[in-house]
Amino acid sequence: MKKSTIIKRSAALLVVLLLVLVVAYLLLRSTVQLAVDAYIYGYPLVTFDMVRQQQTNVAMPDTEHAPMGQMIKMRTYPAVDNHCCAAPNADTLYTEAWLDVSAEPWVFSIPDMGNRYYIMPMLDGWSEVFAVSSSRLNGGGSQTYAITGPGWSGALPAGVTEVKSPTGMVWILGRIYCTGTPEDYEAVHALQDKFSVYPLSAYGKPYRPPPAVVDPSIDMKTAGRKLVNDLDIDAYFTRLAKLMKTNSPTAADASTVAEMAQIGLVPGQDYDPGKLGFLSRLAIKVAPKLAELEMGLLLKSQKTTNGWLYFTKGVGNFGTDNKLRGMANLLGPGWNRPEDAVYPLSQKDANGDAYNGANHKYVVRFEKGQLPPAEAFWSLTMYDTEFFFVPNAINRYNLSQRNQLVTNPEGSVDFYLQAESPGKDKEANWLPAPKGKFTLVLRIYSPKGTPPSILDGSWTPPPVKPA
Repeated sequence: MKKSTIIKRSAALLVVLLLVLVVAYLLLRSTVQLAVDAYIYGYPLVTFDMVRQQQTNVAMPDTEHAPMGQMIKMRTYPAVDNHCCAAPNADTLYTEAWLDVSAEPWVFSIPDMGNRYYIMPMLDGWSEVFAVSSSRLNGGGSQTYAITGPGWSGALPAGVTEVKSPTGMVWILGRIYCTGTPEDYEAVHALQDKFSVYPLSAYGKPYRPPPAVVDPSIDMKTAGRKLVNDLDIDAYFTRLAKLMKTNSPTAADASTVAEMAQIGLVPGQDYDPGKLGFLSRLAIKVAPKLAELEMGLLLKSQKTTNGWLYFTKGVGNFGTDNKLRGMANLLGPGWNRPEDAVYPLSQKDANGDAYNGANHKYVVRFEKGQLPPAEAFWSLTMYDTEFFFVPNAINRYNLSQRNQLVTNPEGSVDFYLQAESPGKDKEANWLPAPKGKFTLVLRIYSPKGTPPSILDGSWTPPPVKPA
């Protein structure tokens, strides 16, 4: 065979090999992207289930946990070392319950709350707020709801209002305003003790919750978000598939459901990795990290106002915006609707530099009459980069309207964000920072519906400037 013929054939074989490699790369890249999209889509459901698992894996209720179908009544603000749920607050006492309404409805009763601010959002497994009871919407009177699952139909007792959950998993993530004084703690405790949940079959009858079974293999100390993020792709998809048996995707998610089926994820069925070839199964192992990166980049790409990121629409009811829902749950599960609460987040100062209390001091100035416009309350909370409270010598984790703030002569108010005291004359306005990186969250509960309002942009959070 002539040398020229051998060269031509070798070149042709090389071209074919390159084409095969390109096609294989494109196919694998497509499979990896499908896995990333499925990971992000399922992130809220898996995250919710991890929080549920940690909060309910006890034999008897305590101040931070309760078995499924029983009320969790947090008696104080979350402890500084409580890393169960990211972004806790020091304004309200959480009053919660995890329910499984896939078998039968559950009755949720709220006592007469008087003039006390409260909000009881009811969230499905995909982190959608499907119903809300609050002082803003319902006043202070007592209420009784029957939370029914998908597909349930039947008669309810008189005076019981039906709210239908799209999923079997339900999280009642309630908050009751509390000033934190011993007297106010006692008053809120009395209200908490009047809340109740029980199955519809027990309505009008004495009810004693069944004995709870504790699973000793469940990690109760590691933050739930870390446990989710540490799952490998097979464990993650196996868990997601199991959860989708009682927490079905909506009809609007049909295109996502069709895509997930290509990698072995079919609602109502166990995860079947056998639908993928050997190379594809190896390739999708990178999906969790890529998904976290994609959600993180989405967060960084969001438009900020004076260095604050916040949403006045789209959260709480995310619809088909899977990436926004995933990103929100990466920050922390359990978002309210904007009309109920807005949560401006700031991770960089007015110069665009990350906050660092090791060698910087910061000031945020609210001009006269420009403190956050809230019908209920507002607060500014200091967190570390993992969205947990920052330990400090004066045990102060936020500044809020209940603080006796010092006002400047012309009526403005300065907040001092730094590791060391700004001086006795300014300590009332001091929010202690760590000697390292930190994050700020401004809470505005029941934001004003008329100007000035964060909802229509007529009020915006002021920039945080290096002192």
